[in-house]
Amino acid sequence: MSVCKLDGQIQKTRITRMYSFEGLKRVEESIARPGDVLAISGVEGIFIGETVSHPETPLAMPKIRIDEPTIAMLFTVNTSPFAGREGHLVTSRNLRDRLDRELLTNVSLRVEETGSPDALKVLGRGELQLAILIEMMRREGYELMAGKPTILTKEIGGRLHEPQELLIVDVPESYVGVVIEKLGIRKGKMAKMVNHGSGRARLEFLVPSRGLIGLRGEMLTDTKGTAIVNSLFQGYIEWQGEIPMRLTGALVADRPGTATSYAIYNLQERGEIFITPGAEVYEGMIIGENSRADDLNVNIVKEKKLTNMRASTSDEAIRLVPPRILNLEQAIEFINEEEFVEVTPKSIRLRKKVLKANQR
Repeated sequence: MSVCKLDGQIQKTRITRMYSFEGLKRVEESIARPGDVLAISGVEGIFIGETVSHPETPLAMPKIRIDEPTIAMLFTVNTSPFAGREGHLVTSRNLRDRLDRELLTNVSLRVEETGSPDALKVLGRGELQLAILIEMMRREGYELMAGKPTILTKEIGGRLHEPQELLIVDVPESYVGVVIEKLGIRKGKMAKMVNHGSGRARLEFLVPSRGLIGLRGEMLTDTKGTAIVNSLFQGYIEWQGEIPMRLTGALVADRPGTATSYAIYNLQERGEIFITPGAEVYEGMIIGENSRADDLNVNIVKEKKLTNMRASTSDEAIRLVPPRILNLEQAIEFINEEEFVEVTPKSIRLRKKVLKANQR
């Protein structure tokens, strides 16, 4: 057979097996008929958009256009004090080899060098796609750190442009106002609204891609899990200005140790806690969300002083508010530019890029 490459070259190759499909089974075939859907094996170095054609008269089909990546994330080696405890694939070589293998099958993914041997820039179609890749890697035993998703911009006609998405939201009528308000803050423009009279409405918005970062979690909360959301790439538009993201700071551990109930109880009024009593922490690890805009270094390992003096109220049981345990997607949505998500096979932690408080 001939393979018509994307650059116009014709490469001769040999197919070792050919299969057709009957239900869920693959059946080996020796003859291909017009209209058959077939799977072939034995062809090396073939990519999406290239054509397998007749050996004597090769003819290339029109190239398949794949949407360009719109979001980039930094994947880097885990450098936290807990590195290497839970995963066995922790080096930059392991990370690079795994991403190279992913590129062979994941056609909308790209990987770029960053100038550092320990970090790679991974480009994809959305934060969910990259979160799925990270989840697959952690289940395979990898440890890594992921940075905040950033938007890929373009210079068109001397002006800065950013990717735009067509966002389709199907939501109960009672939450229409909430959705419009939420997307208005994120520079979304309503293009269409249809009410079918069934109690649900369908809204279409044109939104900058960066306005969708962190939207899923907020939308689920505001609509009590009833919204159905889908987005499609819609080209590039001029830069739409600043979009407010996280308005709160973080509670950051100021020393290593084990989190205590006593310390968590005293910090609850400062904000929302992300960890449980008994969790190990290190300096620079984010243990909660501050109720104010700035970061706050806190002592989460403080223990109650034991004395011989007793009071009538001193030994009462303390009541802790249940912590907000973040999953991978929520952690990626929460962090800002100065923070990383530390991902291991057993844990998801948030941390500052610079761990030492006096260097931050």
